[in-house]
Amino acid sequence: MKIGFLGLGRMGHGMAANLIKAGHEVTLYNRTRDKAVGLDAPIAATPGQATVGKEVVFTMLSHDAALEAVMHGQDGVLAHLPKGAIHVSASTISVATAEALDAAHRKAGQNFISAPVFGRPEAAIAGKLFIAAAGAEANLARLQPLFEAIGQRVFVVSDAPSRANLVKLSGNFLIASVIESLGEALALVAKGGVDEKAYLELLTSTLFNAPVYKTYGQLLVERKFEPAGFAAPLGQKDIRLVLAAAETLNVPLPIASLLRDRFLTLLAQGGEKLDWSAIGALAARDSSI
Repeated sequence: MKIGFLGLGRMGHGMAANLIKAGHEVTLYNRTRDKAVGLDAPIAATPGQATVGKEVVFTMLSHDAALEAVMHGQDGVLAHLPKGAIHVSASTISVATAEALDAAHRKAGQNFISAPVFGRPEAAIAGKLFIAAAGAEANLARLQPLFEAIGQRVFVVSDAPSRANLVKLSGNFLIASVIESLGEALALVAKGGVDEKAYLELLTSTLFNAPVYKTYGQLLVERKFEPAGFAAPLGQKDIRLVLAAAETLNVPLPIASLLRDRFLTLLAQGGEKLDWSAIGALAARDSSI
């Protein structure tokens, strides 16, 4: 397929590489061109140039504002995506932005699919992401070969694109909850004289034998927060977005409110460049460990 790919951060770079490897004709765009290093594909000067004549355009950008910046204006995706073509938003964005983009694409005679992904940069490189996809069934069927190139499984959430974004935000809320609670538990046993590595081995070999506990538990035990696989400001952004969605739906999320404050504490203490898992180390710092 003829594909435009916008956003070559640590996640987008791996995803674009796998689409190229699968034999698709990919045109790249990133605000800073040096992010395309290592990718054997043409680089467009504007979002519109990466979009014109394409069957599918992927966006993998860090936040709502970055996505909206490439969508609108005379050089934006909306102005250049052919009628009947598909915009696949793989970004973690707000429910409200997804709804607005869906409406804008419909008005322009284009198609919109939300397909946010679960997985860290290593999974993106390996083509092992999990994809939460939502949109029209016919469009999802057209995209299946592309999803197979970047992910190991697709979960179809709904025919309404924004519901995939709600699922993604709720998933990131759960991951952050695990990081915080695991960090607190590790601080407790460490201050009580228990070896953290042995404790983590016990947990992940018995009751908590799940990737999220293994991955983030290892990062916490090793205090390995740089380079950031998912930067702390992005984690703070996702918790803010899940709280906004919850407010719209009148759903109280008291743990999410706590997590918002933990992220703000981390950022206030200079954690902007750290991985979001660093919020789990706050408990140890608070305990003078």
